[in-house]
Amino acid sequence: MSSGNELRMRLRRTNSTSRAEDIVTEDAKVRRSQPDKPIHSPRDSLISWTSEFQNYEGMVNWAFLLLAMGGFRLFLENINKYGLRVDLTAWISTLLYHLAHDQGEFPTLYLVLYTNVPILLILLIEKLIAKELVPWRLGTFIHMTNLLLMLIIPIVVINVKSKNIGVGGATFVTGVYAVLFLKMWSYIQVNHWCRCSITILGQKRARHQSIYRQSSMIREKNLFKATTPSSLTVPKETEKPEKDNEVTRQRLLSESQASKPTTWPNNLTVCDIYYFWFAPTLCYELNFPRTSRIRTTFLIRRAVEVIVGMNLVMALVQQYIIPSVVNSLMSFATMDVTKASERLLKLALPNHLLWLVCFYLLFHSLLNTNGEILQFADRDFYHDWWNASNLAKFWSLWNLPVHRWCVRHLYKPLLHAGNSRTTATLVVFGTSAFFHEYLISVPLRLFKVWGFLGMLAQAPLFSVSKLVENKLGPRMGNVFVWISLILGQPLAVMMYYHDYVVDHFGREEIQAFGDLDTFHNSTTV
Repeated sequence: MSSGNELRMRLRRTNSTSRAEDIVTEDAKVRRSQPDKPIHSPRDSLISWTSEFQNYEGMVNWAFLLLAMGGFRLFLENINKYGLRVDLTAWISTLLYHLAHDQGEFPTLYLVLYTNVPILLILLIEKLIAKELVPWRLGTFIHMTNLLLMLIIPIVVINVKSKNIGVGGATFVTGVYAVLFLKMWSYIQVNHWCRCSITILGQKRARHQSIYRQSSMIREKNLFKATTPSSLTVPKETEKPEKDNEVTRQRLLSESQASKPTTWPNNLTVCDIYYFWFAPTLCYELNFPRTSRIRTTFLIRRAVEVIVGMNLVMALVQQYIIPSVVNSLMSFATMDVTKASERLLKLALPNHLLWLVCFYLLFHSLLNTNGEILQFADRDFYHDWWNASNLAKFWSLWNLPVHRWCVRHLYKPLLHAGNSRTTATLVVFGTSAFFHEYLISVPLRLFKVWGFLGMLAQAPLFSVSKLVENKLGPRMGNVFVWISLILGQPLAVMMYYHDYVVDHFGREEIQAFGDLDTFHNSTTV
């Protein structure tokens, strides 16, 4: 009998969750009914990990307030030490100086105008290849030579005409030619893809023709510009006179012709290639998405942001960056680690603020202004890179035009050619490292490898940032990303300024160029 009771006890079901909650509630009622008026209950401290408390909005406001107070203190310190150095008309005076003293030599303007030559040459070669007047191998050789010259010509002109072109003008020119190289590479490769798809024989050609006939049938029904489903229906002849039907048919035909997508080789026109040259994208397509109109208010807001942003960038450089960089020269040259670290941290805040302003100015204000003028509908220039939990996510989110170009024209073609993912990734980072170094060394007329090595170092840092994310969580991974952004850039700025002074003025002039007056009297924009 006792064994039966034990078995029954073992097989008894445990209390359900709701039953357990009822017991806890009943206990709480019993405790509250006690004459000692209890106020305690099992609770965690608010900021403990087990408390599940997540509303830290007040602490965020407190952090922003401290940051604002610290920034204002640095502003007052900078003004008291260096005075007001901002001169928003400096670019005008520099331009007037070059117009008056360059004796008709304007290499920056000539280099910008010369961009038309490689563009038109590429269009000509593509048209000749399409008409089978030039074999593909010869056309490829001409294209590669043309692309190589796009990168070499700015180097030669900037070094030969260094007295007539300053660092600012040289930076602008190298940026223009780097973008031109990437755009024309995409233009050539996309036209090659289209040419290969059309020259395929057999069933694939028949399938493409069938698809084209289907798209033609859709266009005849005006699918591309239909405003309502009812607009796709064909009007009955009995409802309208024959003359009205003819007018309607002609109108639909004209609209379908206007909305007809461009096919190869009809895209090989001057208007098409120049639209791509000015469009805010690096990846060529035969039919870009277009907006129906230009939003005037939106365009004015973005244009005002561009003007204000450019002046803010100039003010930050004049008031903060130049004094900090110049004063860090001696400590960096003598390898005084303590003082150089202090200068690095002092430069980090204004440099990072400058980087953020440049990001907003370029990827939001300027590209949206350009896109609105050209009615370019794809405005997806960046994603939420500020939330990136590792460096790999950051590089795939913050500069989408370049990221998409690398994936479309380098990474995927390398994979399709049989290369491994590791090889494709190294090639992509090698290309990115080359262009980072190109955009820094060519304007400064320095041939160092700091920018190149800095970009290549991102590859092993990917593993470190992912390890931090996996071990410490996404929040600490995001902190690691921000640390690399805040400290990496000012270190590169200090290194390049030191090398610029040593290479162009000699090591004996380092102490002189550690003074703001010497820097101001010896540099040209």
